[in-house]
Amino acid sequence: MKKSERESPLSSGQGSGVRFTFTKAERLSKEKWIQELFEKGSSFYLYPFKIIYCPHPDVGLPNQVLITVSSRQFKKAVERNLIKRRIREAYRTQKAVLKCSLIFVLAYTAKEILPFSEVKTKTLLALNKLNTFSTQPPPSVEKSQG
Repeated sequence: MKKSERESPLSSGQGSGVRFTFTKAERLSKEKWIQELFEKGSSFYLYPFKIIYCPHPDVGLPNQVLITVSSRQFKKAVERNLIKRRIREAYRTQKAVLKCSLIFVLAYTAKEILPFSEVKTKTLLALNKLNTFSTQPPPSVEKSQG
């Protein structure tokens, strides 16, 4: 059996078709897109995250996410890595909630290390809120139709 045909150990095993992976293609790493995201993207706060998002420039690719933790707030790399691992795991297990094509940043803004359960619930809330923003057409589109 090929690696691509195998199911994730966390999937239900019922042939649900949802793969709980976090591949390289889902990580936002293209400098041009990151710069565009910070310059032209919209943002909102949802404790402990600041989310900056914009439509994906290449619709053929999956959603791409950039996860950041402030080195000014968390001096030790061990702490930053722990937080990033928790955010990646929460995103990996709940990314199926997103129904649109976006690039976005999950910037951790809390001053303390939150438990995984809280990070997971807040990540789900952030993804749901991203869905609501992406389904609403921009105001300029509404004006041109009327």
